[in-house]
Amino acid sequence: MAEIAAMTGPAQPAQPTGAQDSPAGDLGRDFQAFVEPAGAGLNRLDLLVEGVHCGGCVRRIEGALAKLPQVTAARVNLSTRRLNVTWDGAPDLARNLVAAVEDLGFTAAPYLRRQVESRDRQAQSELLRAMAVAGFAAANVMLISVSVWAGYVEDMSATTRHLLHWFSALIALPAIVYAGRPFYRSALAALAARRTNMDVPISLAVLLAAGMSLFETMEGGRYVYFDSAVALLFFLLLGRYLDCRARGRARAAVERLLSLTATSVTVVETDGRRRVTTPDRLRPGMTLLAAAGERIAADGRVTAGRSELDTSLITGESLPRPVAGGDPVFAGTLNLGAPLTVAVTAVGEGTLLAEIVRLMENAEQRRARYVALADRISHYYAPAVHGLALATFLGWTFLVGAPWQLALLHAVAVLIITCPCALGLAVPVVQVIASGRLLRQGVLLKSATALERLEPVDTVVFDKTGTLTLGRPSLVSGEHDPAALRLATSLAGASRHPLARALSTAAPDVPVPAGVREVPGRGLAVTTDAGEIRLGSRTFCGIDEDGAETGPELWLTGPGREPVAFRFEDPLRPDAAEAVAALRRQGLAVRLLSGDRAAAVGEVAKALGIADWQAACSPADKVAELERLRAEGRSVLMVGDGLNDAPALAAASVSLSPSSAADITQTSADAVFQGDRLAPVLEVLAVARRAQKLVKQNFGLSFAYNVLTVPLAVLGLVTPLIAALSMSASSLVVIGNALRLNLRRRAGGIRP
Repeated sequence: MAEIAAMTGPAQPAQPTGAQDSPAGDLGRDFQAFVEPAGAGLNRLDLLVEGVHCGGCVRRIEGALAKLPQVTAARVNLSTRRLNVTWDGAPDLARNLVAAVEDLGFTAAPYLRRQVESRDRQAQSELLRAMAVAGFAAANVMLISVSVWAGYVEDMSATTRHLLHWFSALIALPAIVYAGRPFYRSALAALAARRTNMDVPISLAVLLAAGMSLFETMEGGRYVYFDSAVALLFFLLLGRYLDCRARGRARAAVERLLSLTATSVTVVETDGRRRVTTPDRLRPGMTLLAAAGERIAADGRVTAGRSELDTSLITGESLPRPVAGGDPVFAGTLNLGAPLTVAVTAVGEGTLLAEIVRLMENAEQRRARYVALADRISHYYAPAVHGLALATFLGWTFLVGAPWQLALLHAVAVLIITCPCALGLAVPVVQVIASGRLLRQGVLLKSATALERLEPVDTVVFDKTGTLTLGRPSLVSGEHDPAALRLATSLAGASRHPLARALSTAAPDVPVPAGVREVPGRGLAVTTDAGEIRLGSRTFCGIDEDGAETGPELWLTGPGREPVAFRFEDPLRPDAAEAVAALRRQGLAVRLLSGDRAAAVGEVAKALGIADWQAACSPADKVAELERLRAEGRSVLMVGDGLNDAPALAAASVSLSPSSAADITQTSADAVFQGDRLAPVLEVLAVARRAQKLVKQNFGLSFAYNVLTVPLAVLGLVTPLIAALSMSASSLVVIGNALRLNLRRRAGGIRP
């Protein structure tokens, strides 16, 4: 634990008093009040940046700040929209840094918990309302369009067709104006900053299609495309809403982790008096009292008392750790036994809990730069489409001499036919079908790019406790004296210690005797007429250390009876050996990283045939090892369940977590699997490889569609109606190809 304590660094000052409760309207432009010292003459500021939608936005912001001579580091987290910038200079330079961000067309504000939650709720509510309006309009306009299209075959009168077009306009135009606002605002902000983004051509296509449709309706024309415009808006809003929900979950994950500290704390003054305060008022050098059942509020060292701590937050191990005078303790760990007096050494951003959050965000930042193939292609889409549509309009106007209305109609056809619906569906439709298949196998796929990152995996890194094992101790079956077992289970029923609870399940119907007392960190005792009976550790029961201890154990001693040992094990998952062997047969390297003792880790590694293993790993150690593997060019899948695994899960190329994992770990992982078996790990790898083949095929189909249809649109051989139909047909082809993923295949060579 010493190396864990060392990585927390010096304590950082707390946020300005009342900052987290300040409403957004009271912030003004005084960013200096939110600047925090970062040591060595540096200052740090966390900002919430609105308008960040893709990896290009991240690169643009970080690149602009990197050009400033004072800035030493600038990182944008795409999931949480959090910008962390560090600079060498006075705190009042914060205004210049914010101005540099806003000059790019983004909006920046201090990153305050309440403000972020409020903005997320407002954004989700706005997108949901816009999606409802667009969906209602699209359904109704589509019904009218079906009647119009049927009328071309059944010889509908021009007057009836004209009336139906006006009905479509009355439904679609208000919906397009209202539902398209999120895209219009983003496009206008980008244009005002003299740049483009994906919302610019989307907005242009929607508005031109609606404008031309209105013009055609007013002129009594035949080519009216309100249905295409409003349906396109609905599907784009659906994607934007799901993205907003995912961002909210990512932000909430970090907030939940930071909330795993005490809500109040008892401070012991120098004169011995006690007062209750909040954790944000703690400072290094203070002394706090941690009662039994409370979480430790800050990092520190025990000055008085003896107890046991639930350190699964840090080590991932389910067994409590005994602590006494001089031992280090960390914020977020739970005091299970007697009260402890702790001298505070680090608070706030200086605690190990805050360091875990920083490790997670730094690792997720790298993951945010791993943009899906569709996003990388779309980076070139906007200027290409704009240029092609403009060239079509100018060519037909000046070279052919066509009327501007006809030239504009051909340009709109180009915009519609090049709308990246098939390209945009190439990845999402496969993800939806793959997610459904994996869900039926007990795997919840959470990340949009997980399938892409699973396909090239060549190394699988497992945690031990709760991942390769079930994460709960059980009594080793053996020849136990029935009388001794009943006596031990009767005492164990009086304790909440994990080993005591595991022992009590051997005979749950045995009543607990009166007068049982628990000695924190040592064991249980009860006084009888014959003398004292004890159940606990070797030292508590007076058993000499002989080096024979191989794992968790409890001893039972009493007057006139031989000491009896009850040993426990954390059993392997039923198919752990089979799953590891299957991974190796596929040519994957398998490693084991654990925070547990070397003896326990070595025993599991030997049982599973894993030659490459490492024990006593801190969260930072795991992240460092994963970084080393990635630096070697390996694509790493991390499978872990402990809160201490959260940074490692974020640092890996892709990650999985069992459903028994802590909530924060499940949120960090790209997928969560159910049950006590490891077969889902094989299943998700097999589905990912199959899915990526289909994605590549879909990209080929969408490119073939554009190669065939775009020249026809430029030459004026495709009307907007045909363009809309061909665009829909290309999407159906892509969807049909993706549905082949549902064809049943046995994944991984073992039974799921």
